[in-house]
Amino acid sequence: LAQARATAPLPPATRQNFLSPFAAMAPKEAKAADGAKKAAKTAKAVKASVTRKQRKVRTNVHFFRPKTLIKKRDPKYPRRSVESRERMDKYRIIQCPVTTESAMKKIEEINTLVFLVDIKATKLNIKDAVKEMYDVKCAKVNTLIRPDGKKKAYVHLTQDYDALDVANRIGII
Repeated sequence: LAQARATAPLPPATRQNFLSPFAAMAPKEAKAADGAKKAAKTAKAVKASVTRKQRKVRTNVHFFRPKTLIKKRDPKYPRRSVESRERMDKYRIIQCPVTTESAMKKIEEINTLVFLVDIKATKLNIKDAVKEMYDVKCAKVNTLIRPDGKKKAYVHLTQDYDALDVANRIGII
């Protein structure tokens, strides 16, 4: 359309006004070079055959979803309003000391305290609870579950501590 207007005979003044914005933009040589490049590009596109996109040959029947970006979680607010409380505290772990004759014998002879403990308590839990409550260091903890379903713990103390003194402090003896 623009080419048709440019070639159509116009009065000299009108033609000057019509071309003036383009004339100010670029020199004539640059315009000619631009036109030549465009023409070459178009000619190349016309001459080339229309190529279809080649389909990738699948060599496997299983489809694996492509690996995409996995971002680290960045929560904007806590999902729980309060922190969860540890339910197995030292008072729940150690329920009571055993005061039978056999337990007293163990206290006196082999430096061992005997406690009834929570069924879910582990040996490490028992060791830590005894350390916190009675300020003594345990050498070893043996546990068993009695026929009535309660767990009994034999807490062997180190040579630095005396089970008899601890038993007196607790109030067993």
